[in-house]
Amino acid sequence: MATYPIHNRAWTRAEYDQLIARGSFRPGERLELLGGQLVVREPQGSRHAVAIELAHRALQRAFGPAWRVRVQLPIALEAESEPEPDLSVVAGDPRASSLSHPADPVLIVEVAETSLTFDREHKGRLFARAGIMDYWIVNLVDGELEVYRHPVAAPLAPFGWQYGQRHSLTASGIISALANPCAGISVADLML
Repeated sequence: MATYPIHNRAWTRAEYDQLIARGSFRPGERLELLGGQLVVREPQGSRHAVAIELAHRALQRAFGPAWRVRVQLPIALEAESEPEPDLSVVAGDPRASSLSHPADPVLIVEVAETSLTFDREHKGRLFARAGIMDYWIVNLVDGELEVYRHPVAAPLAPFGWQYGQRHSLTASGIISALANPCAGISVADLML
């Protein structure tokens, strides 16, 4: 018996936004566009939700009012990706995003428990390809902050990119975002 490969149709951000505008998805349906694929976002447990709140508070304190710390809001990355990371930091007034989602976050943070491998491998490589210089994972499984920096081409990796630097910090560590190196953030403030 012959077998045939399955081909998925890749979606663009423009097509995805048209589907949203037409009301093609159920209210509250948790989807994001990643590398042309519509991906169902996992439900959040209470630990995940609390970690988002803690990280939001810590980032807002570190970056101050000139920056927007966005919680689970879309980012316009490339023509085929519109992820909704747990947190992203962008400059400017919210009104600047009234016609299109921000495309230039200086930091993306994912909180990971059940999604740890996906956030490391799939999203991390997608963010590297998009040129996100600073990507953090609040790793609830191991109780550490994973810091990914400096995207590099990696032809054999998914999306053809990966991060050139990876550091793990425990709760006793201090981290500064590349976009705001003078403001140290206690890793403990990001963790449960």
